[in-house]
Amino acid sequence: MPITTSDFLGSDQVGIYLAVCGNVVFHPHELNDEAVSRIDEYIGLEMHPLSIGGSTLVGALVAGTSKGLAVADIATESDIDALTSFGDVVVMEGGVNTAGNLLLCNANGAIASPAIPEDGLEIISEVLGVPVGVTSIGGEDVVGSLGVANDHGVLLHPDVHPDEVKMIENVLQVPPMVGTVAFGSPYVGAGLAASNNGAISGRETTGPELNRIEDALGLI
Repeated sequence: MPITTSDFLGSDQVGIYLAVCGNVVFHPHELNDEAVSRIDEYIGLEMHPLSIGGSTLVGALVAGTSKGLAVADIATESDIDALTSFGDVVVMEGGVNTAGNLLLCNANGAIASPAIPEDGLEIISEVLGVPVGVTSIGGEDVVGSLGVANDHGVLLHPDVHPDEVKMIENVLQVPPMVGTVAFGSPYVGAGLAASNNGAISGRETTGPELNRIEDALGLI
């Protein structure tokens, strides 16, 4: 089965720890051997240990594609140097710096939070190498926490609005579905990490939720 459940660092919010960006998955140095093995088996991408400004919340602070990456401005110079070996890097500054929470990406496009200033969208598009569309999800700005996308599909917060769905489908060019993780949490981006190969969800995710994730992300 291309999906499993796990806890990372005592939390079932696995999406805040893993940043799947194109052909690489970034993860905290602190993960144990079992967690690293699960990432290797189920995400199936090159793995790179990373911290951002000393934080383990890599999935909340980094987002991107195979062409480029966005990172929070708490990143140190050495953090940014490590990221540049995987593509161009844009540093998101000020109060809208949690790139993983504010961007939802696949190989076709990126959805940006309305909280990101308009003058930052062009450089994000240029660095990530994809078109960028702006929308909330369910009226909330933390779009990276409210959706998970790969090149086959996108899973969204159940309260996503029809106009938001249309924007997301047009930009990411994949069919959207709605669902939950971890026994009913609508914050699917925080509780799930996925590639084109497979996915890891929080330990409390139920069988029906796992089936929905597989359907939404084309993992069957």
